[in-house]
Order: sequence, then C-alpha cells, then structure tokens
Amino acid sequence: MSAPLTGYRSWGGLQARGSTIVDARDWLDAPDRSPLPVLAYGNGRSYGDSCLNDGGTLIDMRGLDEVLAFDRETGLITCGAGLLIDRLLEVTVPAGWFPPVMPGTAFVTIGGALANDVHGKNHHGAGTFGRHVRAFELVRSDGRRLICAPDLDADLFAATIGGFGLTGLVTQVTLQLMPIASAEMAQQVLPFDDLAGFFALAAESDATHDYTVAWVDSLAEGRDLGRGVFFRANHAPASDEPPPRTGRSLPFPLKPPFPLINRATLRAFNWLYRASQPRDGAARRVPYRPFFHPLDRIRDWNRAYGPCGLRQFQCALPREGAADVVAQMLRQTLYAGEASFLTVLKLFGDKPSPGLMSFPMPGATLTLDFPNRGERTQRLLAHLDAITLAAGGRINPYKDARMSPESFTASFPRWREFACHVDPGFSSDFWRRVTVEK
Repeated sequence: MSAPLTGYRSWGGLQARGSTIVDARDWLDAPDRSPLPVLAYGNGRSYGDSCLNDGGTLIDMRGLDEVLAFDRETGLITCGAGLLIDRLLEVTVPAGWFPPVMPGTAFVTIGGALANDVHGKNHHGAGTFGRHVRAFELVRSDGRRLICAPDLDADLFAATIGGFGLTGLVTQVTLQLMPIASAEMAQQVLPFDDLAGFFALAAESDATHDYTVAWVDSLAEGRDLGRGVFFRANHAPASDEPPPRTGRSLPFPLKPPFPLINRATLRAFNWLYRASQPRDGAARRVPYRPFFHPLDRIRDWNRAYGPCGLRQFQCALPREGAADVVAQMLRQTLYAGEASFLTVLKLFGDKPSPGLMSFPMPGATLTLDFPNRGERTQRLLAHLDAITLAAGGRINPYKDARMSPESFTASFPRWREFACHVDPGFSSDFWRRVTVEK
C-alpha cells in the first residue's frame, strides 16, 4: 500500500520531496500501480541524492530482510536485499563467517551495498563488494524476474553491481562470506607525521595486513600537513581469553540549530584524538565492531553538522602523483577556511570489480566532509572536483550531492554503455542530475 513520503532522506540531510513510499512486497505484487519512475530505498545511508527520487516512488526495501539460506560449511548465504549488514553480522559471526567487504557503517542494506559496489578497509586484497556476489534476483519494471550471475545475464549483472539501483529491483542476493577464527581484530595504531609517512606505512602494511586505513588531521599545515593516525589489522586468531567488551551505542544528545563542526572545535578534537592514540605500535585485540564502525556507536551523529546537513566528498586518484594531489586538496580546504571532521585516506588495490560503474581504481582515495554552508561549500567542492579530474581521478557518486554532468562523465566514461541497461521505469535525483542534456 502506497502513502505520501515523510521523513525519508539521505544521510547528508537531503529530504525526499513529493515522493510516494511503497513497501517492496506490495510493489512486487503490483509494480504497475506505483507512480513512475521508481527507485529502491534501503536505509538511507548514501550521503547524497542517489537514494532519492523526487516526484516518483521510493520502494522501501527493509521488509525484505530474511536470511533465506546459509550454508555454514561453505559460507554461502542468500538473503533479502533489505537485510542490514548489522543483522547479517549477528547471524554469521557466531558461525565463524564474516562479510568479505565491510563498508564504514553496518547500517546499510545488502542491496544498497551491491547497488553502490561498496569498498572497505581491505580493498587492496579483497576488492569491492561485487567481487563476492555470486548471484542476485532482479525484477524489472515490466514484471520480469531475472537471475543474474557472472555467467548468467552477465551484462546486466555487471551493470547492476555499482549501478545505483537503476537497472531494476534487486530482491535477494547470494554472497560468499569469508571464514574467521574469532570476533576480534589484531589491530596496530601508528601515528605518522606527514603524507610521506602515510604512503610509506600504507605500502608496507598492505603487504602484511588485510585492513588498512588512516585518519588525517585536516587542520594541520606547514611541515605537519597530512599528519594523522594509521590503523592496520588482521582478524585475530581464536583465543581462550574473554573478548574485550564493546561499549553500547549512545544517541546524539541534541539537534543543534547550527553546525557543531567548525575550526575551533575540530582543532581541539584533532589534538585530543591524536594524543589519545597509543604510540607503542603494539598489536592489541579489539572487538570487530569499533574497528570497522566506530561512528555506529553514536546514533544520528550526522546531527552534529546542523540543520542544513553535511556534504561529503570522496575521490579516487591514480597512484602516480597521488601524494601531491592529496596535499593540494588539503591545502585547498585550509584556504577555504573549512574543517573536515571525517578525513580518511587509504590506498585502493588493483582488484578489478565486475561492476561496470564501480568507483574504486588503483591508487589512493581521500574522503572529506563539511557542514553544508551553501554556496561557500559548493565552491570548495567544485575546486576539489577540478583537482580530481585534472589528476585523472574520479568522484564517488554515492557520496555526492552536486557534481556536474561534466564531472560525472569525466569520472565514468563508460556511462553510456551503462545507460543501455537502465530500466526505463527506474530513476533517481542523482541520475537525472548528472545526465541532464546528455
């Protein structure tokens, strides 16, 4: 049963406007009764407008959340596309299996992970989520139900992985999990003083650790430009010791009328955060949840950016010259007078994705976010786009809320090939924006 849509938005704070909501099961029973175009809506954790469909229909996927089959011997699992990774972990970790690729939050659906072909801290070894998808069911707007796999409807399989939910409705996914010996991580924390320190650590660590990522102090400048903290880890072996306790999640305590993220508050936070990290480089056993999803412990943390939300920027850069380009971007942020709280830097590996429109490429990836201050923020992000494209890089679509059609086509030159597979009954605010007049 459909109803006017209220309260559905992206994680960056973009509100759905003039849309209709319909439960996935109802749409599957009568797809022709929903106002076109339609789009699947998972849990709204995309930062930009790729999960929104103004004036059309959003299909709420969260009712399709069953585990349909789980082979505990082989680690092959089939589940509804609306199942949250958070729930998947509750089922698989006690059985000794783990998602092969983990995004930065557990509160995304399996279908959303597929549609965005998400990457994790282990991209250098495991590649993207789509590499581990064995099959999925895709329902087109004309009612056809298709089973897609690498060797079955292969073109549509490739277009759907990383295809922004535009090729039809994914209803269920078969995923190959990876075995683990415990629910803990053997983690090392290593401060570094500049970008050269990061790239040296990353090159060394990607050969010895499954998971690597760095936090960067976006306000450091001069000789300290690019300093930060490097995290690397492997899944810990089994142990008879009781596991470390994981703290309970806490709600963000208020809805501030203005952004709490500014240069003064962030300067204090960055100093405290870096100073609080262990400096001995020792490996420590930590629970897997705070390692993979530290911000999940604070519900609705995006409220800290104020009522206008946040704008996140993520780019992928070729290996050659990546350090200079990252330095240029950090300086551009400083010149603009902005402060990025979640400044994340890591290396992408060379594992190719089966997805036609997948975002990662061999090299480095930098993520920045800013309170949305209107035109001022738009100008900075446009500068960062230009730096990215001049370096031969690309901009992440599911983190984006405003890239131009020119920036999109420069980032993804195969977009016309992909467009041939878009279901004519599906669309999104993002797709209409980046393909206008194309």
